[in-house]
Amino acid sequence: MTEKPSSYANPDALVSTEWVQAHLSDPEVRIIESNEDILLYDTGHIAGAVHIDWRADLQDDLVRDYISPESFAEVCARNGIGPDTTCVFYGDKSNWWACYALWTFRLFGHTQVKVMNGGRDKWVAEGRELTREKPQVSPVEYPVPEYRHDEEIRAFYADTLLQSSNGEPLVDVRSPGEFSGEITHMPEYPQEGVLRGGHVPGAQSIPWKMAVEEDGTFKSFNDLMALYNGDGDIKENDDVIVYCRIGERSSHTWFVMTYLLGYNKVRNYDGSWTEWGNMVRAPIERG
Repeated sequence: MTEKPSSYANPDALVSTEWVQAHLSDPEVRIIESNEDILLYDTGHIAGAVHIDWRADLQDDLVRDYISPESFAEVCARNGIGPDTTCVFYGDKSNWWACYALWTFRLFGHTQVKVMNGGRDKWVAEGRELTREKPQVSPVEYPVPEYRHDEEIRAFYADTLLQSSNGEPLVDVRSPGEFSGEITHMPEYPQEGVLRGGHVPGAQSIPWKMAVEEDGTFKSFNDLMALYNGDGDIKENDDVIVYCRIGERSSHTWFVMTYLLGYNKVRNYDGSWTEWGNMVRAPIERG
């Protein structure tokens, strides 16, 4: 189906590979690659793109949480990202980790964010140039954010439990097998220590993959709205929580619902099933 970017709620949040190609030398734009495979960047990346490692750069190295505002400012500063820099994210896995990095930037209040539609795979499929040369980035000043916006776009276990108890919208974006409890991890991935399979009681199964075309680009506004507002019966003013395994696939769905569809309140439960499936007395459903 032909994509109609003008119909998205926030069309400027999604850019094409052509747009990125035309802005490679734009001093107000920073291209950011973020992948599941943290070694992929070194094999070749878009010229001028910096690498932000979802684990080493954005995660606390001791507590299971995100970095502090001070550390976030340091990450941005050393990558030449100022408070007004437009950050364009792309990566592997249909932009799972690009959306995860974007969502993390939003946690710290950085609003100038975009996703390259189709991600790394589309850039490569079109025969566009990759380089192994790392950009020479001049550090800039980035003011330390006053706080993380956890309450606005992030959900914790207690929030998700309350959402379930109240019968409010919960979207499980994992594969159908994970949702049913038949498997406890993504197909072709190792078991990561989750003790029980299933889903949060009351959650709807709307796999992230239903939001993209075969080439990893996002479906049209009408198709996406039919998926969430039609089949899912989730209204734009509903309070919605999305989750997956550790928050990466649900960041993708968060981006779709928040930026492309314009839902007013979507929170990402980044603890997701690795927390819920191991939590003592956490209720689950199967099937």
